[in-house]
Amino acid sequence: MQRLIVIMALPIAAGLCACNSLRPKTASAASLTESITASSSIEQSKIDFPTQIKPIFEARCQPCHFNGGKVYAHLPFDRPETIKRLGTKLFTRIKDDKEQQLIRQFLGQND
Repeated sequence: MQRLIVIMALPIAAGLCACNSLRPKTASAASLTESITASSSIEQSKIDFPTQIKPIFEARCQPCHFNGGKVYAHLPFDRPETIKRLGTKLFTRIKDDKEQQLIRQFLGQND
């Protein structure tokens, strides 16, 4: 519901309403437009496990959860099915908000 309200308010905030001559376009309105556009494009594109998700875990969970690691046999993080099975439980180690958002999008998409 909040997203709908923001999108409906966008033309007014961006200075695109019928009273265009009364409301000048501001830098903050342009920033809002860019932010919503960037957010929408991320949501619409499919998250690719090998290039977007796996590198997060390689950077944070090496060497234990990758080939040759102590727990690789039980929890291989180089496999998308492991990540999907564990879901947001992985956020005990992944603290970055942008990485969590990307992982949530990956978990939410249908293959």
